[in-house]
Amino acid sequence: MANEKRKLRRRRTGMILRFLRGNVHLFVGALIFSMLNTLFGAATPQIIRVTVDSIIGGDAAALPGVLREWLPEAFVTGGSMEALLLAAGAVLVVSALSGLSMYGSRMSLAKGTENFLKALRDRLYEHIQKLPFAWHVQHQTGEIIQRCTSDVEVVRNFVCNQLLEVIRTVFLIALYMSIMFTMNVKISLIALCFIPVVAAYSGIFYAKIAKRFRKADEAEGVLSSTVQENLTGVRVVRAFGRESFEIDRFDQKNNHFANLWIRLGRLMSAYWGIGDLMTGLQILCVLCAGVVTAVQGEITLGEFLVFVSYNSSLVWPVRGLGRILSDMSKAGVSIDRVGYILEAEEEQDAPQACCPPMDREIRFEHVTFGYEGQKPVLDDVSFTIPAGRTFAILGSTGSGKSTLMHLLDRLYDLPEGSGRITVGGVELRHIARSYLRRNIGIVLQEPFLFSRTIAENIGATRPEASMAEIRAAAGIACVDEAVESFVQGYDTIVGERGVTLSGGQKQRVAIARMLMQQAPVMIFDDSLSAVDAETDAAIRRELQHQLGSATVILISHRITTLMQADEILVLDGGRVMQQGTHEQLIAQEGIYRSIYEIQMNSDDRALLGKAE
Repeated sequence: MANEKRKLRRRRTGMILRFLRGNVHLFVGALIFSMLNTLFGAATPQIIRVTVDSIIGGDAAALPGVLREWLPEAFVTGGSMEALLLAAGAVLVVSALSGLSMYGSRMSLAKGTENFLKALRDRLYEHIQKLPFAWHVQHQTGEIIQRCTSDVEVVRNFVCNQLLEVIRTVFLIALYMSIMFTMNVKISLIALCFIPVVAAYSGIFYAKIAKRFRKADEAEGVLSSTVQENLTGVRVVRAFGRESFEIDRFDQKNNHFANLWIRLGRLMSAYWGIGDLMTGLQILCVLCAGVVTAVQGEITLGEFLVFVSYNSSLVWPVRGLGRILSDMSKAGVSIDRVGYILEAEEEQDAPQACCPPMDREIRFEHVTFGYEGQKPVLDDVSFTIPAGRTFAILGSTGSGKSTLMHLLDRLYDLPEGSGRITVGGVELRHIARSYLRRNIGIVLQEPFLFSRTIAENIGATRPEASMAEIRAAAGIACVDEAVESFVQGYDTIVGERGVTLSGGQKQRVAIARMLMQQAPVMIFDDSLSAVDAETDAAIRRELQHQLGSATVILISHRITTLMQADEILVLDGGRVMQQGTHEQLIAQEGIYRSIYEIQMNSDDRALLGKAE
């Protein structure tokens, strides 16, 4: 157990130091300036003590020998207006130095904080971009966002405020108590006795508070995920009239979240109430002891004022120390939550990954694959896609059609011993991922559009493309006319996830975006399902004229989309059931002919004639 805790501490420390690299001098500077500010703060009560004792009390000032020699005689012996002016000047000088120290501390801390935070955020975003597709599937978007925002903010507060505040507070307590003990041991012991009691009380209370904070934080994550899911699926909510259901669902989670904060508020109220009582007792005890000691002549009036000032200055830092130490446990949780993302393994290429020509035949050889925790989706699948040909895949839902393309694009890697996939004889795992994906264009079954203009969405795969090229791709995808009918044309802003466009328009914009890639391999994963049969035929006709030597893979439930392919593969239950041309398959008894007879009617035959 002890070893595990040490490893955990080392891992947390290593992560923090990693992002502090290059900024340590700023945090050290902030700490030094903060300590100087504390020193100057301790000097002001001493100036007041000397002033009160030497001017009001008429006693000789109790000063170190060096200061006695340096200061004017009037100030040392007391009773002079010149001494009062010198005291006022000293307070101004100390206050100015204290202000400059605070400025230096804040500036150094602000710069170091922002550099630290920028490095952490940049690394998080870059790392998330390189994580496997399977990792993203297993984690909710709302949870990832919370780890990258709320938890990062907690880590920032820990590194940039809490650590420095603990060191500054310990230094302040040590400095003030050492000065107080040099003046009077008895009163100092009374003040010192309360410090561990108040600190321990704060620590114990905040340990309980931290647990409730954690529960409230988790409830906030659930609430955020609920809102994010509802806003993302706003069309479904509206379409099925689920507004009342979703409101009740949110209200239930919101009530739970609010109740957690109410319970936390009760605990906080008790903490502050009892804390104020303990603080009041400390001040009262020091005050009474100081009055008695001053009356007995053991301390001067100036020293009494110094004790009251130092004791009052210790109250809040000591209470804050307990809170900070307890908050550090919360920071540890957030560091682990952020570290969980950073420690997730990125996609890695083989040591000697190559970039072979992609305009070659693609072979699937005895491929068996299943998603984690599920039975195999593909079972001993083998087929060849000739280069420059149009290859079609037909199958029922769940037959493994899309999984084949996920494996080809290496969104998932094929495990060892589960067959192999090659391009031009080169196994897929030996091809660099970035190169592979640049040369495989894919239109997913559920296309995603960014909240940008239509032109920016189409040109996303080639940012340097001209407007003429963007319009040409849109023309092939049969979406140019629809875009031109918008008031702002290609400058129309697409809403979040493309909600301002119809399903067919989104698919056609996604097709245009993929065509801009000019990849030698193009995959259409049921990407024409949301367009009508006539538009489907028009798009396929344009594609036939424009794609040239590209290898085209069509996945669809619609026979008319597939039947003109050079070869058609029929999947069922993750196995290859039939393979051949349309004419060969229609002449056989089997799945293909059954689907053909169900789907084909006079309208489909008419469209087929147009496409030809």
